[in-house]
Amino acid sequence: MEDEAFTDINGKSISLDCQCHSSLCSEFIVSVPKVSIGKVMVYTCCVWLLAYAVFFFTENTAVLTSAIFITLAGMMFHIHFVKVDHESLLVIGSLGVQVSSSYASGRETTTFIEMGKIKDIVINEAIYMHQIIYYLCVLLKEPSDPDAVSSVVPLFQSSKPRLNCLVKVYKSCQEIISKC
Repeated sequence: MEDEAFTDINGKSISLDCQCHSSLCSEFIVSVPKVSIGKVMVYTCCVWLLAYAVFFFTENTAVLTSAIFITLAGMMFHIHFVKVDHESLLVIGSLGVQVSSSYASGRETTTFIEMGKIKDIVINEAIYMHQIIYYLCVLLKEPSDPDAVSSVVPLFQSSKPRLNCLVKVYKSCQEIISKC
């Protein structure tokens, strides 16, 4: 088990935890920093001060009540659907690949792809805003034509690690796939 520090495409710190369970099974966990309480307090205070300023001029209490409910609903939505704490990729030779995401609220999503459906795992590039980014993806076979690609499943979508992190995961995945 080794834990290394990397950065994402925005320069923020992320960590990669590589766990080799056997020669045909490895797990890669990319973790991002937890939600900053300071940031949450700053955003909440800004919204509430703005609401208080509007209340001061309009003397309508519904403005303050709405601001409180909107902020609380926004925080709940962000923690439950947006903020991913860590993403994992479990590669099991001859069985398949499992992709999981764990959110700040504790919610988890998991997808399993059978090895028979996988054509390859590759590093692809894309244009994102004004830069070229790299991402790891699973190429799925076309059922009617095994040489064709039916779809692409991107991995580590929330953490968006840089190329040096992706290369480390890619090499380990290729080692496992080549043994099958």
